[in-house]
Amino acid sequence: MTLSEFKFIVAVARERNFRRAAEKCFVSQPALSLAVKKLEEELGVTLFERGHKDVTMTPIGEQIVAQAMRALEEADRVKEIARMGNNQLAGPFKLGVIYSTGPYLLPEIIPALRKLAPEMPLEVEENLTANLETQLRNRVIDAAIIALPFDVPGVHCEPLYDESFVVAVPDIHPWAERKLIHAEELASEKVLLLNSGHCFSTQVVLACPELSKSGEVLQGNSLETIRNMVASNLGITVLPCSAAVERYQNPLIRMIPFAEPVPLRRMALAWRKGYAREQAIECLLQAIRALKSPCLQSIIAAA
Repeated sequence: MTLSEFKFIVAVARERNFRRAAEKCFVSQPALSLAVKKLEEELGVTLFERGHKDVTMTPIGEQIVAQAMRALEEADRVKEIARMGNNQLAGPFKLGVIYSTGPYLLPEIIPALRKLAPEMPLEVEENLTANLETQLRNRVIDAAIIALPFDVPGVHCEPLYDESFVVAVPDIHPWAERKLIHAEELASEKVLLLNSGHCFSTQVVLACPELSKSGEVLQGNSLETIRNMVASNLGITVLPCSAAVERYQNPLIRMIPFAEPVPLRRMALAWRKGYAREQAIECLLQAIRALKSPCLQSIIAAA
């Protein structure tokens, strides 16, 4: 068994295709296929079921690939230790973040991280919560910024802040001059939300339950796409407060606060228990909690 063979089977497991896995590993497909076959023969088990369209792992293959991921991480850790010495703030940090937070929070925290840890650049993975959970458990990412609840065995969650929601309407909408909107009123409107699978959409529906009963809901691929659809007068939407601050506002859209009780979400940083770079986690927490954005004042209270 070699680390190269481990890299090959992990790539096949992720890509579910030998050709794409070979491209990811920068080797020819015959070379990768031969290496995988050699490892299967050495272990005396079949790791993958080869189909016409894709490749799936056998039950024993899933266990071996999971162990191979851990072995590769430990091997990388050896290199990391040698490179960094005792400096946990040197070397890239792989941060996962949900789609509805990344574009708005990252521009705020990266300048702070550049000062706190100039040798620790962020490798950012934007994804759905379910995918970030898998990547976190499989050690693909170091930590993730997600919305609670996020109850995953072996993962620690540190609450960061509560973020309120706001209503966005076209400037020609009858509500454009309103001061407050009650959550139940959304059921009478055409509401644009992210596609199913995005936790933010689920949170909006939970906060405005009438939407699931009588509201007309259309879906978009990103909050910025939805924002543009609102500007074109297709409907209204609900945005997290961080997406509604001045730098992101459109003159064709009006932002209106919710009446009490204001819908909100609690954001948190999640990382594996026992993760070796504790100082990197503390540095990231410090950068987020030090933000002075008016929209995220509750960070300080949550700290």
